Amino acid sequence: MAQYQTLLYYCYSPIENAEQFAADHLEFCRSLGLFGRIIVADEGLNGTVSGTPEACKAYMEAVYADGRFNHTEFKIDDVEEPSFIKMHCRYKPEIVHSGLRDPKIINPNERTGVHLEPTEFMEMKDRDDVVILDVRSNYEHSVGRFKNAVTLDIENFREFPEKIKELEQYKDKKILTYCTGGIKCEKASALLLKEGFEDVYQLHGGIIKYGKEAGGKDFEGQCYVFDNRVTVDVNAVNPSVISTCKNCGTTTSKMINCANPDCNEHFTQCDACGWEMDGCCSDTCKEHPRKREYDGTGYYVKVPQPVNVEKISKRKHKNFPPKENVEA
Repeated sequence: MAQYQTLLYYCYSPIENAEQFAADHLEFCRSLGLFGRIIVADEGLNGTVSGTPEACKAYMEAVYADGRFNHTEFKIDDVEEPSFIKMHCRYKPEIVHSGLRDPKIINPNERTGVHLEPTEFMEMKDRDDVVILDVRSNYEHSVGRFKNAVTLDIENFREFPEKIKELEQYKDKKILTYCTGGIKCEKASALLLKEGFEDVYQLHGGIIKYGKEAGGKDFEGQCYVFDNRVTVDVNAVNPSVISTCKNCGTTTSKMINCANPDCNEHFTQCDACGWEMDGCCSDTCKEHPRKREYDGTGYYVKVPQPVNVEKISKRKHKNFPPKENVEA
């Protein structure tokens, strides 16, 4: 048995008093000795947690025992050490930032693209009437993506709605969307359907599940993940490396954050340039007075802050005043 495990999951399911749930859930995770990052919103949960197999098993059992989340699907990785060193659990307006908060516009619990299991996705992806659409950000698809996938020039998923017009040329095709674990596709596919795309599908469980159940065939490069592993291998069938070092152009799959916190750019950098540039993307960043100490990983951890339920409630009330105070 592995010494540690990492769980990746999400669940769209309404949570009443989500601010307090976030505070309580943080304490529960700490009681199990877990490390990770969880986002709690009125619309559900999105998390990656890491710990011993016993702790991870207890966490999954607790999530399933809550009737709101009993349809959650966990993707489990065996790891040599925890994938985080802190435990974060924060309340936010959405579990994935899209700017599409109103369930009257799109609601992943009511209408999304057809979910394709990994083997179904693999069978469909090379057809002439199909377009594979990567809905992730630039820094994610730069280090790894499906062969022949359409990628979007976006820095954050919240920019996805602005790119819909660029996809009009594919309206007569079957659109197969994919992302890391499936969560972005829930809203991306729902929005495509709302905008008149008729044949929309999504890779159920995302790239991670595809790697586990279909061998990762035709996924080029590595998959970016949001923990201290940064990237993970996916393809065990026909693997390749598609990314290059920003500084020297050498082929490399190593992705880091710039050591200058004011820059913090995600980029690929080989080990040689990493040490030469002290983990920075440029000479200007290398000379920055607030430059963080580079340890060879290029991964930096923010110190977590306790959940301030009262402050969040005041902010939420300010942003979403009572209905009787809102003009139609």
